[in-house]
Amino acid sequence: MNIAVLGAGNWGTTASLLLHGNGHTVRLWEYFDDLVREMRELRENRKFLPGIKLPADLTVTFSIDEAVEKADIVVFVVPSAHMKSTVRSVMESGALENDAVLVSLAKGLEYGTMKTMTDVIAGEVPGHSMVAMSGPCIASEVARGLPTTIVSASADSGAARMAQDVFMSPAFRVYTSDDPLGVQLGGAVKNIVAVAAGMNDGLGFGANAKSALITRGIVEMKRFGELMGANPETFNGLSGIGDLITTCFSTHSRNRHVGEETGKGRPLDDVIGEMVMVAEGVPTTRTVYEFSKSHDIEMPITEQVYSVLFGGVSARVAVQALMEREKKRE
Repeated sequence: MNIAVLGAGNWGTTASLLLHGNGHTVRLWEYFDDLVREMRELRENRKFLPGIKLPADLTVTFSIDEAVEKADIVVFVVPSAHMKSTVRSVMESGALENDAVLVSLAKGLEYGTMKTMTDVIAGEVPGHSMVAMSGPCIASEVARGLPTTIVSASADSGAARMAQDVFMSPAFRVYTSDDPLGVQLGGAVKNIVAVAAGMNDGLGFGANAKSALITRGIVEMKRFGELMGANPETFNGLSGIGDLITTCFSTHSRNRHVGEETGKGRPLDDVIGEMVMVAEGVPTTRTVYEFSKSHDIEMPITEQVYSVLFGGVSARVAVQALMEREKKRE
């Protein structure tokens, strides 16, 4: 198939390599032309995925028209804050095929609207089959061919299976789901818990605290997801607890890193300023916190992460606030 991958961060570049390795014709689009020139010249994305070579016949372009033209599938791998503008650029190009399947690999929610990324895309490009793919997938591990398993979710079962077929390889197993809302909420909200897990590490707390945090985090994710209309069972799967465990423990996790550094007392702006890639958990914390407060949803972990990131509260005080909450049954 002809596949356009939009966004040459570590996950977008990795997805391109995976799809190319599965025998598809891949065109990888990147907004910054200096990065495109470097990737073309060096056949490597040294900024986001160093040490992994790009095949000579994997096209890298800063022309969104070239990337999308005659594509059977368009894969969006851009930060949530830039999703709408990217989709609008695709529409303005006039190159999108009427029957192209649109796939989102992004893990975030639109600020102010609480829209998932497939909803953002569908709002700009109506009439296309939409697929959300999410799960525990550290990009550098996928790029190295280490075993990974994720979920392809869509209201259109044929589209979910299509994405499953094109992405699946001996080292990359893909399941299908009919709950794209739950899959995307899991991928987004788990990042808040991962920031909290990083704060646990930054404070030097142990496995007892981290395990409890993850367990109660799943409860919080399911509560939120169910109230939003998702199937609570989805959060027991790869896009929920599976992704959460990986993000809370991996040293490659951006969100855990943000939590660890702020847990040590460093200002959020300093931590974010030195990072190459986007930690989606930061904007997601603000989005989910504000929504939970306006809709009276009990989300104590989210509330305390918000208080540290945006309210000037120390991580140690936030943990104490969680520990001293009113007694209750599990």
